[in-house]
Amino acid sequence: MRTAAILITGAGGEIGHGLIERLAQQSEKPIVTLDVRPLEAEVARCTSQEFVGSILDRSLLDRILAEFEVDLVFHLAALLSTRSEFTPVAAHEVNVDGTLNLLEFAQRQGESHGKPVVFLYPSSIAAYGLPDLDTKARVGKVKENEWTKPTTMYGCNKLYCEHLGRYYAKRYKQLAAEPLAGKVDFRCLRFPGLISAVTVPSGGTSDFAPEMLHAAAQGKPYACFVRPDTRIPFMAMPDAVEALLRLAAAPRLSLNHTVYNVGAFAPSAQEIRELVLAAFPNAEISFAPDHKRQGIVDTWPADVDDSAARADWGYAPAYDLERCFAEYLVPTIKQRYAQAP
Repeated sequence: MRTAAILITGAGGEIGHGLIERLAQQSEKPIVTLDVRPLEAEVARCTSQEFVGSILDRSLLDRILAEFEVDLVFHLAALLSTRSEFTPVAAHEVNVDGTLNLLEFAQRQGESHGKPVVFLYPSSIAAYGLPDLDTKARVGKVKENEWTKPTTMYGCNKLYCEHLGRYYAKRYKQLAAEPLAGKVDFRCLRFPGLISAVTVPSGGTSDFAPEMLHAAAQGKPYACFVRPDTRIPFMAMPDAVEALLRLAAAPRLSLNHTVYNVGAFAPSAQEIRELVLAAFPNAEISFAPDHKRQGIVDTWPADVDDSAARADWGYAPAYDLERCFAEYLVPTIKQRYAQAP
């Protein structure tokens, strides 16, 4: 018999670390991971089995399908926004073809064990595309169905995969003689910029906030690649992990949407700089806007309307901006670099 399990792809990334730790604490089911690189030893100890390989490797997914009965998938694997702009074809292959492979994996799992597979997919504010700064200032908080005209490959990939998930959940092979939809219970979060004290930023276009912090903690000068007045929504990584777990656990009947915005605070880059300087008074933080990256960030909302998530499944971030810095980011990052060799 196959072993019941939870599958996490991209498990070695920023979200995966915290998610694996939380799942290991609260779930009795084994955790199976898939990543292109081996996990750090501390994270790997929390898992039942670790597969090293690509989400593009269908034979590897077939092996996991044969060995495990998966009823919960967290599909975190992706090429992030900055790298995707340099390698758009590779981004499409990983972000779209890889997601299609995982959706098909979930569909086959659902068909084999007769119940829907809950499929959690992290999307991004990169799925939005506002035409200019005047519009960005005027519209304020943006809802899920507004301004979805992404300007980056990453954003295009994410938006398309949201539609793929909706198709698998509701319309899969709709011309077949027997109904096949409903085997994948697709649930999506559109994350804002995520700030982690535990992992180092890895190439996101919103990473100017965590980059600022990590550089200051190491005593390194940092030139921020956006203007001081740049404003987008952020949230602390523990709240991102909690949101994934809460949405995964929500009763299907309580969910009125497939895609949900989540957010917590929306400071300007200058406000972030001031908080970093309050914690690290000797930090050298300047602004040297990169015209191209600035242009991307300017198309993203100044904030998002997450009222649907709050109403349907009780989303409520624990960290506002001040608490995020005072209780999570600054103490954890100081400890991290104090212990560094």
